[in-house]
Amino acid sequence: MTFKRTGSRIEDDRNGRKRVVIKLTGGIFGFDASSTTLKAYAAMLDDISGEVQPIVIAGGGKVARHYIRLARELGSDEASLDIMGIAVSRLNAELMVAALGEKAHTSVPQDLEQVAAAAASGRIVICGGLHPGQSTNATSALIAEKVHALKFLNATDVDGIYDSDPNTNPNAKLFSEISIRQCLEILQNGSSTAGTYDLMDLVALKVIERSKLATFVLRSTPENIRKAVIGKPFVGTRIVPDGR
Repeated sequence: MTFKRTGSRIEDDRNGRKRVVIKLTGGIFGFDASSTTLKAYAAMLDDISGEVQPIVIAGGGKVARHYIRLARELGSDEASLDIMGIAVSRLNAELMVAALGEKAHTSVPQDLEQVAAAAASGRIVICGGLHPGQSTNATSALIAEKVHALKFLNATDVDGIYDSDPNTNPNAKLFSEISIRQCLEILQNGSSTAGTYDLMDLVALKVIERSKLATFVLRSTPENIRKAVIGKPFVGTRIVPDGR
């Protein structure tokens, strides 16, 4: 496998592997999650760890949205709701740590410095959200920047970025590539309240832009993620720099 990245410096782990950041949709940890599914993702992460060092961020998914909805109805403020969502994402991360066993760094990092220290171990690192007011997509982009990742994969429950909502528009077009400017135009009407983040947000896009980070939004299946990591054709959208 040949790796190349221009722009910012790439930092290898102690075994000479490049780092890849993978945001996993919270959907795989939902109320109907199965140990079989989690084991399949763990097996994929173990498999690609022979080539790259995976740094994984677990989303909160439906469970986080369930708690956030109830707490909002009970009068909680948005900052408190963010903290609740982070707590759920960290529980999801603990599930993936359990699925990976000794292959994973044993603790779930809770800030960027802890992520960097965990990455230095050479093991697969699993984390959840880090800071209130920040989506797990933005957190993932910041982690990718911090560890000088080769790629950032945002694995979601849709095939990639469309020109409109595919859940309401059957004629929505899937982009194979899209610029950051186009992303901003499509996503500018998105909500920023707790539990409503979708695909990418302004903070994530700004981090991707400034760090020249190779970024992909793709359908979350173990095989699709594996293909994107090793450079084979996959189902998803690549976000490219403006003016390319």
